[in-house]
Amino acid sequence: MSMARMFDEAMHVLHEYEPPEGYYVAFSGGKDSQVVLDLVQRSGVKYDAHMNITSVDPPELTAFVKAHYPDVARHRPKLTMYQLIEKYHMMPTAKARFCCAVLKEGSGGGRTVITGIRKKESHSRSKRNKFEISKTDKTKKMIHLIIDWSDTDVWRYIKTLNMPYCSLYDEGYSRIGCIGCPMASVKQRRRDFLRYPNHEKAYKNALRKSLYEKPSKTFGTDVEAFWDWWMSGLSIKRYFGKKEQMELEL
Repeated sequence: MSMARMFDEAMHVLHEYEPPEGYYVAFSGGKDSQVVLDLVQRSGVKYDAHMNITSVDPPELTAFVKAHYPDVARHRPKLTMYQLIEKYHMMPTAKARFCCAVLKEGSGGGRTVITGIRKKESHSRSKRNKFEISKTDKTKKMIHLIIDWSDTDVWRYIKTLNMPYCSLYDEGYSRIGCIGCPMASVKQRRRDFLRYPNHEKAYKNALRKSLYEKPSKTFGTDVEAFWDWWMSGLSIKRYFGKKEQMELEL
């Protein structure tokens, strides 16, 4: 599909479904949300843009948003990622992403929310529809404006309009999310903590406090053992199976 046609389709959707109070634009500072916000701005519809600060955002991303998107409302979380770990006595995992529910998905209630979610991003997102009702908040309508766009489409839009973007993309990052996100690859998470060692220390400190108050059934109060498993991205069963196999090979 041509860029002109994708642009026209986005304009049609924005004008067709514009609510009286305007759209709530969910903004992250990443390339997809940049394109979505630009489309909304060019459409002339009423809107307000919001970014939920997670406390584990890359500093380069934070600086980029402050410099280029000063009009986006930035909201600080009631609890940081580290406080959430202490509260729930666990680390966030791909199957238990309590962090997203608290840090990212709790806003926009009662509004029509425009997002930059795309099917090409992941297997789970490939099943999403352009128009949805939030599973966690039935008062929130969502329009995933560029859901069918590819990475190439997004970058072509940005390059054609000569839009500035976060420097991390030029350093090999294909997606920019929370530092240490359990949804990222093991390689990416290791890269994150090499780049941001203070965040690794903060994660471990929160984990240490959590295990002190409520020891793990599997790892007790052993922070390093727990961390090694968490960083592996494996289930407990697979982790110990792989570890046992490695010990046998030695």
